[in-house]
Amino acid sequence: MIIKILAFGITKDIFGGSEKKIEINEGASVKVLKEFLEKDFPELKKLKSYFIAIDDEYAEDNQIIEVSNEIAIIPPVSGG
Repeated sequence: MIIKILAFGITKDIFGGSEKKIEINEGASVKVLKEFLEKDFPELKKLKSYFIAIDDEYAEDNQIIEVSNEIAIIPPVSGG
């Protein structure tokens, strides 16, 4: 299935834009998505942390991704 991923902050630079479409297997989990993204975009591994949000809520690694989900990569947030 083809999914669209929204990127914010530094992840936008890593992806080369604010959106990326990728193809993953039906029934893939968030963990599988992270592994796929880190393979294609190794700079993600250099981040202190990042989160995957599905439909405006932080997702757990075992959550299954559906083609209709809105998926976002949330980079580390600096404060001050």
